[in-house]
Amino acid sequence: MIMKNQTVIFVFILRDLPIPPEHHPLFYVLFLAMYLTTIMGNLIIITLILLDSHLHTPMYFFLSNLSFSDLCFSSVTMPKLLTNMQSQDPSISYVGCLTQMYFFMVFGNMENFILMVMAYDRYVAICFPLHYTSIMSPKLCVCMVTMSWVFNILYSMLHTLLLARLSFCEDNMIPQFFCDISALLKLSCSDIFINELMIFILGGPVIVIPFSLIIVSYVQIVCSILKVSSARVIHKVFSTCGSHLSVVSLFYGTIIGVYFCPSANNSTVKETVIAMMYTVVTPMLNPFIYSLRNRDMKEALIRILCKKKITF
Repeated sequence: MIMKNQTVIFVFILRDLPIPPEHHPLFYVLFLAMYLTTIMGNLIIITLILLDSHLHTPMYFFLSNLSFSDLCFSSVTMPKLLTNMQSQDPSISYVGCLTQMYFFMVFGNMENFILMVMAYDRYVAICFPLHYTSIMSPKLCVCMVTMSWVFNILYSMLHTLLLARLSFCEDNMIPQFFCDISALLKLSCSDIFINELMIFILGGPVIVIPFSLIIVSYVQIVCSILKVSSARVIHKVFSTCGSHLSVVSLFYGTIIGVYFCPSANNSTVKETVIAMMYTVVTPMLNPFIYSLRNRDMKEALIRILCKKKITF
């Protein structure tokens, strides 16, 4: 890619983690274990939902898509991070950087939309239980998920193409351990007005609208259960929504931390910790949240294991 000052940039340099060199082997093993746990946990959830007919419901259909997006989201950044830690080479090619950024946006935003759809599913189940089957039809569920995938693919492609037209100056140091759109825009020496305008017009609503709809859904759910005097019904509602609320809090909590993290002398460490939270920790914890707090998932695992044992 030729720049205005005739400088050609073929690679970017990713920032090293703020870890002392002598501790790199320890953290490498830790991150590898976390990544493998993420892969195995989400694969187990997807497999259980596919194999157990009792889990062929809208809620678990959405959960399987959430697990798939978590699995892919973690795989966008973690393999490169582990490779860089092992080889001590923090470089990434220009094409590889744009590719990583594209898939990072696709799967990151997909989790945002899936959480919104799952909140709507809980709202219908609790506020309109008699009409749940007719409202949450298989056709509607597939349509909502498909539209979410299509929108995120096109949205991410738009930002990637807009970024690809930019020129970059001699500074090729990305202040993060993965390729982030905001970091790349700061490195560009081209006019980024169109990029920032598209982020403002589309990027804000992509986060704000799903989060607002999730809040509205749970406000409606709370108003509905307050009309019920039965403690058993209230406990059942909170047990049903507890896992989703935990994941929502974890996901949006880290996003708020990204945008409201104050600038300070140790901001580099804070930014890295926050980035690790939503790229590594959140995808790893989601399967545990849904499996440990969900009786249906536990029973499905027991049925599958017993069936395999009987077959053997």
